[in-house]
Amino acid sequence: MPAPIIFSGIQPTGRKHLGNFIGAIQQYVEGQDRGRPAIFCIVDLHAISVAYDPDELRERVHDTTAILLAAGLDPERCILFRQSDVREHTELTWLLSAVTSHGDLNRMTQFKEKSARQRELVSSALFYYPVLMAADVLAYRATEVPVGDDQRQHVELMREIARRFNERFGEILVVPEVLIPEVGARIMDLQDPTSKMSTTSGTEGGTVLVLDEPAAIRKKFAGAVTDSGREVVRGPDKAGIANLIDILAVARGIDQDEVEREFEGAGYGDFKEAVAESAVELLAPTRERYAELRPDEAAIEATLAAGAEKARALAAPTLADVRAVMGFGPK
Repeated sequence: MPAPIIFSGIQPTGRKHLGNFIGAIQQYVEGQDRGRPAIFCIVDLHAISVAYDPDELRERVHDTTAILLAAGLDPERCILFRQSDVREHTELTWLLSAVTSHGDLNRMTQFKEKSARQRELVSSALFYYPVLMAADVLAYRATEVPVGDDQRQHVELMREIARRFNERFGEILVVPEVLIPEVGARIMDLQDPTSKMSTTSGTEGGTVLVLDEPAAIRKKFAGAVTDSGREVVRGPDKAGIANLIDILAVARGIDQDEVEREFEGAGYGDFKEAVAESAVELLAPTRERYAELRPDEAAIEATLAAGAEKARALAAPTLADVRAVMGFGPK
């Protein structure tokens, strides 16, 4: 079986949290040795779909790049670049609009949620976000898309766009497969375990940041919402405990059943302390390495520029094929 072509993008924010780390970043690090190639993109074009500050956007791109490098991405083993440096993404977005249904975009859950939070302008960029995401992946003829569970709907739409394009113009695009972790695909807010962990819509005390100091991580887990029982098991009305079980299972590289067996008869206090220590241990190497990498912005820019050159070389042939079959340029 041929090695997969892996592509995934990540929003530029320096406030990456534990859910991002488990659901996406760890998959990236694992994927760079499976993918031929493995391609990872800082999606700064997606970031302008909501209100933003241009100077802050540039800083956050550097923050996010440093976090990915600190977590273990190696530019010698993968392609890491800034989305806006590869113009094929925006051109392909417009071309794919010809086979994208307005109704499909209107049904996107993320658009409904984010537009409801906008107090002023709801941009067309926010509505069009999934088409750009489809172009991100389809430009590289990727076969695997590692994402968190919240992006499943977007990947299903990009698959439909690729199928619709191929039916109309011929077999040009690859229909990718979604890759979602079996455990930890949706890490929840420690203060509200019915909502996913988020730096934009989550609670401050329930969001564990990758760059949090150990003391802050321990405090957040100590205050994690659980339930009125004492059993460390998954089940109805135990969303908080189930979330902590998932976090500990991923951090230790074991399954949830093993966590439940280990803490059978233990109290919630001891269990939450164990989860906190595992999270501290999981995140510490990235936090420490980040502090070394982030000050050297010239090196970060050099990494992104080299990655963009490689990315353009891969995306350009796809764009040429798409343009040709759609009737652009000489026959």
